[in-house]
Amino acid sequence: MSITFKNVAHTYNEGSPFSYAALKNINLNIPEGKVTAVIGETGSGKTTLVQHLNALLLPSEGELEVLGKNIVAKEKPKNLKALRKQVGLVFQFPEYQLFEETIAKDIAFGPKNFGASEEEALEVVKKVIKVVGLDESYLERSPFDLSGGQKRRIAIAGILAMDPGVLVLDEPTAGLDPQGAKDMMELFLRMNREFHKTVLIVTHDMEHVLHYCDEVIVVKDGQIEKQCDVKEFFRSVALLKELRINPPAIIRLREELIAQGFHIASSILDLDELAQAVAKEVNPMNNIALGRYLPLTSIIHNMDPRAKLGQCS
Repeated sequence: MSITFKNVAHTYNEGSPFSYAALKNINLNIPEGKVTAVIGETGSGKTTLVQHLNALLLPSEGELEVLGKNIVAKEKPKNLKALRKQVGLVFQFPEYQLFEETIAKDIAFGPKNFGASEEEALEVVKKVIKVVGLDESYLERSPFDLSGGQKRRIAIAGILAMDPGVLVLDEPTAGLDPQGAKDMMELFLRMNREFHKTVLIVTHDMEHVLHYCDEVIVVKDGQIEKQCDVKEFFRSVALLKELRINPPAIIRLREELIAQGFHIASSILDLDELAQAVAKEVNPMNNIALGRYLPLTSIIHNMDPRAKLGQCS
């Protein structure tokens, strides 16, 4: 079952002098079983959009259907508890939501709140701690003794313990170092590929969108500007410029090579494919040997470090 928005609008402080229309006439179908990126400039309405998925926010107008459950304007869903079990929402910096004295108790809080016994909750805890890349030796430790990245894994384990069908993540790699961010994104991809979770990721990181996501939803001024396959999205540099999105490093390098006269297909989004395309055009008879150039990977690493992470401007 997919997630469908029908003419959804959301206005903060409705009826007051401070009212603000954050979402306007949203019509959207989010496919089941894929990793979908929700992108857009700060203040565009991304977080407001995803907070409707478990009725943390209710539509001011319109309705949405989430895994067979209806959410209509200004009406608290009757099946709210079941909905929030099915849709796990992970806020930015989720580690700040840890509160129990041990990791085991923190992860078990959700299942026990939904009626699991101590034994059932402990069984779930032992399972999900491994899913997030830790082991049972952590369970009796205080979550506050862990590193930032480990705390975030524990917070996510607490969401996974309720076995949601949909996992919604708001800037999940914010504040992590590059390796920590990579590990986190690979965890979410595993949730999708191995455990068949539908994953939505609100992000500004275009490298993550390119390498880990299947679909892209662009939110602009509270409306859906674009929805498409990731490869289609990054194929059009003109579209990226129009949306004021700084492309991933591989696309910037591809466009620079095209500007220098190389004939490279706009469909190339992979470094190895790009290297092969360049190699085909190199003429060894003209004293231009590919080995005399810096490897393409070195070119990327020698770029401005800030440019390695393509982001919405």
